[in-house]
Amino acid sequence: MSAEPILSLRGVSKRFGGLQALGDVTFDVRRGEILGLIGPNGAGKTTLFSALVGLHRIDSGSILLGGREIARLAPHRVAALGLTKTFQNVALFADASVLDNVLIGGLLRRDVAGARAFAAECLARVGLTGIADKKAGDLSFPERARVEVARALATEPTVLLLDEVMAALNHAETAEIVALLRQLRAEGLTLIVVEHHMKTVMALCDRIVALSFGRLLASGSPAEIARHPDVVAAYLGREYVG
Repeated sequence: MSAEPILSLRGVSKRFGGLQALGDVTFDVRRGEILGLIGPNGAGKTTLFSALVGLHRIDSGSILLGGREIARLAPHRVAALGLTKTFQNVALFADASVLDNVLIGGLLRRDVAGARAFAAECLARVGLTGIADKKAGDLSFPERARVEVARALATEPTVLLLDEVMAALNHAETAEIVALLRQLRAEGLTLIVVEHHMKTVMALCDRIVALSFGRLLASGSPAEIARHPDVVAAYLGREYVG
């Protein structure tokens, strides 16, 4: 992990009518780290992810990816620069094969033949080679989560935002996803993870950013966040003991 930031947010704010969804959010993401993003429901985590990838245009502030301003770029241009996200509600094409669902992500940079070959590589990376020809509508929830990660990987990101990819997984399935994310980081990816399961967040992440009511509450190491009084009061309820 490098101390050099690959992603920098400065004063990011977003309002929906009378609701201040994000207010003056500022932090850096270091190249090669796994950063956790936590907070209670309604804290602004999903809104922030959507703003980062261009799905929401921010009202004020700056988002720099590798030193380049991306705050007002269209989503496909943000993805082409290397920043993409998974979706909390996985929406696969149910009647298409697993391979074809992943192929769609590969079309960002490749022709159909190249995207198909790369999609097979991405499925191998997430351990799904054996079900490439299976209909996406017939997949289990853990399989769908992995396909969503593979589809994001097919865009060849440098920064990958993961929105609750471990939701509803059992202990063994969660452990498999954690191992996958660590492997992706070892391959050079920078990861930002939204996840409510604190034991997983504390074990997986190098640093954690906590939001509450759209504002930055605290940032620091897992140990620092676990005992931060504002985070305890707003989210954890008590100091976290792993």
